[in-house]
Amino acid sequence: MGLLKQLSLAIALGLFALATAVAGTTTGTESKTVRAETKTIIDTWPAVGTVRPRSQIQIDAQIQAQVKTVHVKAGDGVAPGDLLVTLDSRTPLSNLDQARQGVTAANSARQNAIQGVKAAKAALNEAELNYRRIKTYVESNAATPLELEAAESGFIQAKASLSISLEALSQADSTINQAEETVKQAQVGLEFTTLRSPVKGEVIRQLVQPGDLALPGKPMILLRTETGFRIEAHVREGLVGKVSLGALLTAEIPTLKLLCSAVVEEIVPYADPETRTFLVKAAIDQTKTQGLYPGMYAKLLIPESEHTIVVIPGSSVIRTGQLDLVRVKTDQGWERRYITTGKVHGGNIEVLSGISPGETVEIQK
Repeated sequence: MGLLKQLSLAIALGLFALATAVAGTTTGTESKTVRAETKTIIDTWPAVGTVRPRSQIQIDAQIQAQVKTVHVKAGDGVAPGDLLVTLDSRTPLSNLDQARQGVTAANSARQNAIQGVKAAKAALNEAELNYRRIKTYVESNAATPLELEAAESGFIQAKASLSISLEALSQADSTINQAEETVKQAQVGLEFTTLRSPVKGEVIRQLVQPGDLALPGKPMILLRTETGFRIEAHVREGLVGKVSLGALLTAEIPTLKLLCSAVVEEIVPYADPETRTFLVKAAIDQTKTQGLYPGMYAKLLIPESEHTIVVIPGSSVIRTGQLDLVRVKTDQGWERRYITTGKVHGGNIEVLSGISPGETVEIQK
């Protein structure tokens, strides 16, 4: 130890002794003591990540149409059924009108087919009666075989006409079904011009403006449901083995100076070949989401290693200049001792040297 350091230590010890003597003469009470103890510290590695909604819904267009009105903006809360976007409905309305006209025409055609069937049945009855009458006449020689042949031909033609009329009626029924299905499709197309929220949540992105062209599959609104947030972080491959589903980790949001618990929900079983990292998704404690927004910078603290340290209450340390001193109880009485301190852990302080586990130190008043 250098001369200057020895001198500083001697002065500090002298001042400490004087302070202790004065305190002993003024208080006249017994000192409060505590034992130095060991504590296991877990070293963590910060996996950089991003705050994401636990559940996100994308509202897409189902038809091609021009955006007429956007009823919400980012940050708005929505409930199930709330109107989000209205599209131009002129084309779907025209399609629906044409489809309904098709149903009307099909019904008219069916009525004509029904009349045709009635007429064909009547003609068949008449032809059958005529055939049977001529056949009786032939048997009594009151009619010629040629007349019978003509009656039989008329009977056969009447049956064929009825068959054609029945087929036309069946075709008319089929046409009506098709026309009614077309109406349903047109109604669905019209419904697609109004996009509504399927859940209770919050708008996190508005992706279209009035006048934009909506296309099938094109995202228009992004919603966050009320299921909270999670952190999606990239964990290096050497540490992913220390993370398991359901594990409780610590999440850090630097902007909010927030530390909170996070439960691992998903580990994507694929390593990014460029970064050699795995994507880990952990749900954030629901009570710690005040001021939290999707896209914020976050860290997921991954356990890396652990070690044991000696700690004593911070109130047992007396700082004199750049030196830290404590009073340690020994078999010979109280001893003033110089210690080297490390990190602060809550109300305790790490002792790097100078005190062993189990030794008794005095709490300073």
